Amino acid sequence: MKKLALRRSDKCAAVCGLQLPTGVEAWWDSQGRKVFCVSCYEITLGADSPLEAAENANSSLSEASPMIDTGHAGKSALDEYQRRHDRREARIEAKYGRFAGVVKFLTDDPQSTLAWKQGSIGEQKLAKAFAENLGERAILLNDRKVPKSRANIDHIAIAPSGLWDIDAKNYTGLVEQRDVGGFSTSDIRLFVDGRDKTKLAEALEWQINAVRASLDDDDIDVRGALCFTDAQWGWFAKPFSIRGVYVSGPNALSRKISEVDSLSEERIWSVAERLSKQLPSK
Repeated sequence: MKKLALRRSDKCAAVCGLQLPTGVEAWWDSQGRKVFCVSCYEITLGADSPLEAAENANSSLSEASPMIDTGHAGKSALDEYQRRHDRREARIEAKYGRFAGVVKFLTDDPQSTLAWKQGSIGEQKLAKAFAENLGERAILLNDRKVPKSRANIDHIAIAPSGLWDIDAKNYTGLVEQRDVGGFSTSDIRLFVDGRDKTKLAEALEWQINAVRASLDDDDIDVRGALCFTDAQWGWFAKPFSIRGVYVSGPNALSRKISEVDSLSEERIWSVAERLSKQLPSK
């Protein structure tokens, strides 16, 4: 693999399928004669090839039965990014005509558009970490539709410890919990890169309720988790819970999910089959 500036436009061979313009930096697989964008290559380091690793990240944690549609991690976020990216390119072409290629090369998508791509990458990173850490002990349903809603659920893990509704965030900066209460009161909040992000945990409540409503067994424990795939943690920092939501990175979350054995393998499969139908992939 070699990183270089493309001499002609090409398409990323990994999951994003992004059209890469002439001059942009990308990774070139001379043996397979394939091009990979920098983002896709970064999330698949250490694999035999970026394409193989990306495909593995979007597969089930085990060889799921045909009855279980595990979905594709980050697909809807990537689709939204591509729609916004294409609209911007069309506007540039309409405005600048034959100079459009130069404008595209010298400018980039706005952050509001790039955020969708970064979000997709975060979901792919989490799926890849789960596949590596949990193997066949759990089933991960990715990018799920919620009935009567335009929103989606990033991941649902069906594991021996129960069900986990997981929101993946590809944020940077330090993750920490702070007590912002007064002298005699306590108000624990989640901060990322110095900003109060407690609402991220609070927003998981409706997702957890949606998962519970899709089950046929009230005895199954459903918990929420915020997983920061690319953030930093302070020295001696540990995962923590806030507003009833577990906050951690991918590896720590994998360990937490596999701690307790309360669901049998047979029950895991039956629950996964039901949820894959009740909350279909996007």
